[in-house]
Amino acid sequence: MSEPVPAAPSLGFSAKPDVQDMLAHWRRWMESEKAVSRHTLSAYTADVGEFLRFLTEFRGGSPPSLNDLGDLKAADFRAWMSRLAMDGLVGASRARKLAAVRNLFRWMDRSGRLHNPAVATLATPKVKRPAPRPLTEIDADRLLEEAERDRDEPWIGKRDRALFTLLYGCGLRISEALGLARKDAPLGDTLRVTGKGRKDRMIPVLPAVTEAVRAYIDSCPFTLAPDGPLFVGARGGRLNASVAQHQMQKLRALMGMPDSATPHALRHSFATHLLADGGDLRAIQDLLGHASLSTTQRYTDVENEQLMNVYRNAHPRARKA
Repeated sequence: MSEPVPAAPSLGFSAKPDVQDMLAHWRRWMESEKAVSRHTLSAYTADVGEFLRFLTEFRGGSPPSLNDLGDLKAADFRAWMSRLAMDGLVGASRARKLAAVRNLFRWMDRSGRLHNPAVATLATPKVKRPAPRPLTEIDADRLLEEAERDRDEPWIGKRDRALFTLLYGCGLRISEALGLARKDAPLGDTLRVTGKGRKDRMIPVLPAVTEAVRAYIDSCPFTLAPDGPLFVGARGGRLNASVAQHQMQKLRALMGMPDSATPHALRHSFATHLLADGGDLRAIQDLLGHASLSTTQRYTDVENEQLMNVYRNAHPRARKA
């Protein structure tokens, strides 16, 4: 009887030594060459680990070696996809896990470790991406006004208003806003943001954003070091995204807004309102930092839906229908 294979350090799952070594090189490649975020690296590693655990169970308890991975057939990958579906995972989740495993096998092929084209023959699970759900311009303005009204800690109210104004006024992701250093505060005409894939983009800064950020900085009771975080929590450390989510949750409950009113909805609102005012789709793509225009084109679906709602509510013939 063979000895159990230990869990790979920092991976969180069991793997044979040759697979452990291969995964370590793959992770380093994703970090250095692909410049993926820590979140993406963690998610891809977990998805690959789940695949390897399935193979271990599928093979009767023996973790696969590198040679075993090279011998996998399309039926083996389909069996894994079927298991995920039976476990109740929706198409989007299955597609993400398959993307992680495909990424690994493509890298192994290109780096000369093994060649197995079987995974490339699988169809990607169908994913129905919901259209973004932005706030109306009126609701966005109301929310920013209400965010500042923190009677217990006025500076926290100013912080929340500054953060949410930045998301709405510049279209930032919450992670991008919370990742800003004090020295990068948007107090000028433009803001340089490092987004996904460590790609930089320049974004125009509205006076309303500058004013809100300046008011927050002036009221903050903590010394904000140039290289330290711009947005801090109640104890002076970097503000956590979950705190921002909780603050938004309190606001939408207070204002009777739907659950779709999240910090990310402010980014959706930025794009949708720009498009409604005649903004160029390519320019909006650059402002949002989207790698693909198809991602930005989802906002045209929202705009078209809103136009149809206006038509249904305003056109005499539509009202009679």
